[in-house]
Amino acid sequence: MNDSKLYRKKRLATHISELPKSGIREFFDIVNNVEDVISLGVGEPDFVTPWQICEAAIYSIEKGHTGYTSNLGLYSLRKEICKYLESDYGCSYRPDNECIVTVGVSEAFDLAIRAITNPGDEIIYFEPCYVSYNAEIRMAFGVPVALETHEENEFSIDVEAVRSKITPKTKAIILNFPCNPTGGTLNSRQMQELAALAVENNLIVLTDEIYSELTYEGRLPSIASLPGMKERCIFLHGFSKAFAMTGFRIGFACGPEDIIGTMMKIHQYSMMCASTVAQEAAEEALKNGRREMEKMREEYMQRRNLMVKGLNEAGLKCLKPKGAFYAFPSIKNTGLTSNDFAKKFLEQHKVAVIPGTAFGPCGEGYVRCCYAASVENIQEALRRMALFVESLR
Repeated sequence: MNDSKLYRKKRLATHISELPKSGIREFFDIVNNVEDVISLGVGEPDFVTPWQICEAAIYSIEKGHTGYTSNLGLYSLRKEICKYLESDYGCSYRPDNECIVTVGVSEAFDLAIRAITNPGDEIIYFEPCYVSYNAEIRMAFGVPVALETHEENEFSIDVEAVRSKITPKTKAIILNFPCNPTGGTLNSRQMQELAALAVENNLIVLTDEIYSELTYEGRLPSIASLPGMKERCIFLHGFSKAFAMTGFRIGFACGPEDIIGTMMKIHQYSMMCASTVAQEAAEEALKNGRREMEKMREEYMQRRNLMVKGLNEAGLKCLKPKGAFYAFPSIKNTGLTSNDFAKKFLEQHKVAVIPGTAFGPCGEGYVRCCYAASVENIQEALRRMALFVESLR
């Protein structure tokens, strides 16, 4: 290695430079070079943020509310968040010291991981999963412990398999159900058994509920509402998915006072506070945005049915997801890897889907198709998918 390369290597933090790039973003570097693409890739609502929420943001600026807020966030928003969690999730939190407003749920997750993780702590999570979990644990000098979920179990979890992964170094379990990318969920029995396991082993549970409103066959209460769980749960949520507010970058976390206080320390030294304008928009979403949210959920459910039916008819086995807005069809019968399938489909038919391996090694043999897209685009993408699969036979 020459002196220049050695210098460049030494000036970078090793634990960061060794992280792989996001599989989603890496694939979209390729997508950006192709014109007229139908995208089933980005996990973002295709709905514009409901007007009354946008109007609240505009009015915030008109009123001159353009300064900092408390590090914890606007107290009025925290009160609305706690009311919402009480009424819809069965969770009781105090807005003064058990709730923090963050820059999206992604920051909430980052703060939570850094607040609880000592070097060498093991944190269990489930794959396929959102791309940030493994990387965030490693950036906090923790040890990620992946537990695979599988199609034959509807991408749900085996509690005994979780038990087998617990060691004296295990600190926490991460839950993300409904799951990105599989749409899998938990049932009541699994939730009760997981809660008992957490209590028995004195584990923290991070429950990422970002897709929880987008559950299609009846939503269960949060695991944080179960007996003995409030003191060991960190409830993570945000406004991006259910309220179509991705660009507002607004999320929150609720949990025990000592954990929220530690998260706040990191937040105040790094981010300081979330956007005042976005916070006031989020407050309006909780007060008056529920009807629009429910309309969007109904539309997603119709699109889900269309997507799943079309994928199966094209010859790709696809379970009906129980939540979120992703289908995760198997492409194993095509003989292609997930990456090759996605690249060839993009090159030959100009439709973008995400290779399943972006969500962990056990995603091999699958692709993620986001149905937060117009019905017209879904129909055309499915027509092209059927042609593509036929051409591979």
